[in-house]
Amino acid sequence: MENFAEYLDKIDDPLQKERTETVLNWVHETFPGLGRKVAWNQPMFTDHETFIIAFSTAKAHMSVAPETAAIERFAARIVQAGYSHTNQLFRIPWKASVDYELLRDIVAFNIEDKTDCQTFWRK
Repeated sequence: MENFAEYLDKIDDPLQKERTETVLNWVHETFPGLGRKVAWNQPMFTDHETFIIAFSTAKAHMSVAPETAAIERFAARIVQAGYSHTNQLFRIPWKASVDYELLRDIVAFNIEDKTDCQTFWRK
């Protein structure tokens, strides 16, 4: 994950670093066609130069930002997984498990929903 190595190296907590690296690797392995880059100090994945999902770290959680359309579509499942959310992101507490099925469905939704998107963000 050399695209994200510099970002990961800045995470001081070894458990948070390992969790973040695991999630980023999982997204890359599950969706190998997605582009990877760091922008706005966040590791993110793109498809045909349009935003798909981004991640960031905080003291108590990992933030997952899939855009409002995905949050709205998956809000009930996000809450069911035990995660809190805003209209732009949801939070996976460091002590909680990662719901990879939910994550897979969100990424797949964004890829499909943005197939014809010609901008980085949804309009």
